Amino acid sequence: MKKQWTKGKIYTIISTHKQYRVCINHINITHLGEKAMAKLLIVDDEEKIREVLREYAEFEGHQVFEACDGMEAVMKVRESDFDMIIIDVMMPKLDGFSAVKEIKKTKDIPVIMISARVEEYDKLFGFEIGIDDFVTKPFSPKEVIARVTAVLRRGKKSAKRIASDGLEIDIAGRAVYVDGKRCELTPKEYELLFYLVNNAGTAIPREKLLTEIWGYDFYGDDRTVDTHIKMIRSNLGNYRDKIVTLRGLGYKIEM
Repeated sequence: MKKQWTKGKIYTIISTHKQYRVCINHINITHLGEKAMAKLLIVDDEEKIREVLREYAEFEGHQVFEACDGMEAVMKVRESDFDMIIIDVMMPKLDGFSAVKEIKKTKDIPVIMISARVEEYDKLFGFEIGIDDFVTKPFSPKEVIARVTAVLRRGKKSAKRIASDGLEIDIAGRAVYVDGKRCELTPKEYELLFYLVNNAGTAIPREKLLTEIWGYDFYGDDRTVDTHIKMIRSNLGNYRDKIVTLRGLGYKIEM
């Protein structure tokens, strides 16, 4: 249900830290209380960074929790479930990479990593351990929250279960079964396979797969896609040929 706003009238929109006053001229705005809310964990040893990300996230309707280092983040994840983690790399007690690796052992939570480190190795390592996006400092908090929305939307679109012959793919449960036996894939292999399934029958260029799965900031080449496809096929056994190579272009899956 949408709220009808009166033209020319000034409204006060309340966030946790500030009140925003807006004047409605010629549009209708969906009531903020009806926005889809996600439970976010923001992890950074710099309090000001946590504060500004919290403010932008709460303005978008998200529920926000904080941790000041990797160790605290791991403890909070053990105690509660989160829809998304935004985490810094360089922190005391336990760095972001180590924290993500520890969290991924028990929970498959989407992760956006932020860091002042811009070396290609750091980004590659981050994606290898299962992060969903990598943002370098200094950053626009508005852009970070936009990336949060994109990752969450991508996960929401993936909520379905598909079966073809003896191959069963449960996107919502992040599980793949071959003749009733569950396959063990890496986080990126899951994401790549699910993206192909969500676009079944469609030819997808390698460059598109790199952008959608590894992000715009990824500096690797299309051999990264080929390597992951090879590993996925090896897990699919008799159904490996459902992933079709389109020479000179990319891949598609036939389900």
